[in-house]
Amino acid sequence: MTEKPAEYDGRLVENMIRTVRGQKVILDRNLAELYGVETKMLNRAVKRNVHRFPLDFAFQLTAEEDSALRCHFGTSKGRGGRRYLPHVFTEHGAIMAANVLQSRQAIEMSIFVAESLIRTCGNC
Repeated sequence: MTEKPAEYDGRLVENMIRTVRGQKVILDRNLAELYGVETKMLNRAVKRNVHRFPLDFAFQLTAEEDSALRCHFGTSKGRGGRRYLPHVFTEHGAIMAANVLQSRQAIEMSIFVAESLIRTCGNC
């Protein structure tokens, strides 16, 4: 049984959760940070295993959705911005991403990410 890392704070993950298309999701950059990998590494792993990520596990945001999230939460593209629209992951997608990454940190954190996504859902 995996124990929660000492530095784990459930509120950190819960603050990363957004609602898109009526689903509770976490952005690829946030999931990559939690899993201890670069965003591009996470997205490459997903692309290599696209058959494991149906639309109810993960999907790419539209330009409008990306813009709305940035405006709503006051985030910027940062220096230079992103080349591609971000992907988002549901609780199932977060677990699958950890499986395809196969890093210890990703596998340990996937449990807490999924729990946080489920907990914030309420009566979804």
